[in-house]
Amino acid sequence: MGAAVCKEELKEEKTSAGKEDSLTSTDRIRRFAVRQFGYSVLSLARRGMKEVPDELWELLELQKLNLSLNRLKVVPPQLALLSNLVVLNLWGNQLSSLPAEIGHLTRLRVLFAYRNKLTEVPEELGACTQLEVLHTAAKDLRHGSVASSFIDDLWLTTVLSLANNQLCSLPASLSNLSRLRKLNLSHNHIAHVPSCIYDMRALVHSHQAKYGSWALECYWPSCFPDIPALFTAGYLHQVFLHLAWNCLENLAENIQALAELKILIVEGNSLHTLPKALCTLTRLELLNLDFNDIKDVPQDMHHLSRLEKLAHHPLDKGLHIVHNPLLKPVKEVLEGGLTALYNYLRAGGGAS
Repeated sequence: MGAAVCKEELKEEKTSAGKEDSLTSTDRIRRFAVRQFGYSVLSLARRGMKEVPDELWELLELQKLNLSLNRLKVVPPQLALLSNLVVLNLWGNQLSSLPAEIGHLTRLRVLFAYRNKLTEVPEELGACTQLEVLHTAAKDLRHGSVASSFIDDLWLTTVLSLANNQLCSLPASLSNLSRLRKLNLSHNHIAHVPSCIYDMRALVHSHQAKYGSWALECYWPSCFPDIPALFTAGYLHQVFLHLAWNCLENLAENIQALAELKILIVEGNSLHTLPKALCTLTRLELLNLDFNDIKDVPQDMHHLSRLEKLAHHPLDKGLHIVHNPLLKPVKEVLEGGLTALYNYLRAGGGAS
């Protein structure tokens, strides 16, 4: 059935009937593959496929495979045969799980699985230690237009993103993904920060970023007009944790383990208080606490000196906090901006 879908979609330039009839189904799919930035790339996106064509598993040379925006409910275990895959794009399907065999893709550097129905992540994914981008997000910070969701893909480069699924937790094995510099778990059902996060080396320890322009070669389509603004903002290689729109009621004190964080987004949860340990994350340049139940802030928050202003636009660096039921005098002090808040905290204000 999947092969029939591909035959209908693979419309090449006209050739003689004899030559066309001589092609096998695998040949037809292979002809649709291209060389892109030195990689063997095949896109079967937007085909309306309910099943992956069996012939696909014969294309062992593939390095980038795009199966996005179909109606797939299952990725079969034959996925393990494509051992050369560097990029796998599964976003916009109906997947409730990923196959355990994904752990055999030890060369995989990018995984997109956002806008699915994932309820769990297989332990075996922890074997994909080359992963730099594991993206399962659906909505970007500007609410999910096609262009802006692609922009989200770009600025979340080197991401493990499992956003907009139905996850409550992550397996401990994901602590093995030592190359991940960004983790996106937004729009899930997470009530507690998964413990594996505190062991992700790139979030905890400083290391030299090795990511270059190759990351821009991993995406379909290839460009959107808004991209330059994001590079100007300098987000591409930031160490990043996105937990917005979950079920968090608190952040544990061991948040202090994530010493390299530059961007922390926890908007849209049910946070009542902020831990003192948050104030030790002195590399933070963007801290989004909006749309929670925060009434006061820790006295030591003034140590977060890289938060340069009160921010409002989702892409702006700074402190996002005004959309909370803040009590006096913090609410009144904030009318004078972030400098006024920090002066107030230095003078002994805020939660002790």
